[in-house]
Amino acid sequence: MRKEIKMNKIILLGRLTADPEIKYTAGNDSTTVARYQLAVKRKFAKEGQANADFIRCVAFGKRAEFTEKYLRKGIKIVITGRLQTGSYTNEEGQKVYTADVVVEEQEFAESKSLNDKYASGNSRNTQSAEPQGTGDGFMEIPEDTEDLPFN
Repeated sequence: MRKEIKMNKIILLGRLTADPEIKYTAGNDSTTVARYQLAVKRKFAKEGQANADFIRCVAFGKRAEFTEKYLRKGIKIVITGRLQTGSYTNEEGQKVYTADVVVEEQEFAESKSLNDKYASGNSRNTQSAEPQGTGDGFMEIPEDTEDLPFN
């Protein structure tokens, strides 16, 4: 008998476009639900088109509680999850199709200091004792690398 393989896995790296929306389900066993949108850069973009995709994500339970406590607009994260599609009829009677990533894992993709800068909106005006970076989370390496331990 052949075993059926089921796969629905998405891995995304991006920044939150806004603070997460947090809600709680009704009832005695209330569950936290967090919704947010990630801006994910496209590897290639045609001229005149957006260079990012905006992907809706939803987290439940402990993941949603983590989202509520730590995630803010501008923070860069990596998530893994699964794509979930659905549909509903809006107030005008039109059928609307949805696609959300249900978050299974999420973690920070930058240092706390970089995330704090982006989350507070002060990325350009914040002074730090840290070495100057390239803007992508890495620090500049000088041309003269003779003293580096891996040479």
